[in-house]
Order: sequence, then C-alpha cells, then structure tokens
Amino acid sequence: MEYPLGLKYSREHEWVKVEGSVAIIGITDFAQSELGDVVYVELPEVGSEVEANNTFGVVESVKAVSDLYAPVTGTVTEVNEELNDAPELVNSDPFEDAWMLRIEMSDTSELDGLLEADEYKVFVEEESA
Repeated sequence: MEYPLGLKYSREHEWVKVEGSVAIIGITDFAQSELGDVVYVELPEVGSEVEANNTFGVVESVKAVSDLYAPVTGTVTEVNEELNDAPELVNSDPFEDAWMLRIEMSDTSELDGLLEADEYKVFVEEESA
C-alpha cells in the first residue's frame, strides 16, 4: 500500500494535493484496492460547487459502486477527462494519472481536519484489522 508524503488524506479515503489555493483530489491506493477493477468514474461539471464531506461523484468497479466525498469546499476548476475513457487509471496510478478534480478552495482551514500520511496509514491499518 502506498501513502505518499506531502498529501492530505480524508477518512473517506480521498487524497488532497495542495497547490496554493487549489486542491487536487483523487482516491487512495487503499480505496482503489478495496474497490477492485474500476470500470466507470462519474465526476461533476467544471464550475460546480462541492462541499466538504458531501458527495461529488461516483466510482464504479466490478465489485461495487461507491460515492466520492469532497475533502474540502470549493469550486471545481478542472476534471480529469481522461478517466472517461480510461477509468482503469484509478487502479494503476491513483496518485498521479488518476487525479479526479481540481478545486479552488473557499476555506483552506478545512485542510487542518485532514490526516497526514502517517496518520492515514494508522487509520487504514486500524480500519482493516
């Protein structure tokens, strides 16, 4: 399992890479491994507002359909259109090629409620036990 440093993690298994006031969001290695082979990703439209802890999309695998939860509040500035044609990127490269959204954050203090890599690793280990 990968837990890249420099990212923030939610308890719903999304990761956040912060670039100034922009949050790049995807799902974690743990999440994709639990889902199995991803066959479809539904993401919001550019310009949509997302709210922390609310759903912003859906990821469908051969095993399940799971909601995606926004770790921060803001406006969607970009979605990864490549996932429409290649949803399997979520499995092969969840932290780079399979980013899902870029959000202009409206409240960067929400990042304080997210986990660091070492905290997320402990959270996953406890949840899996």
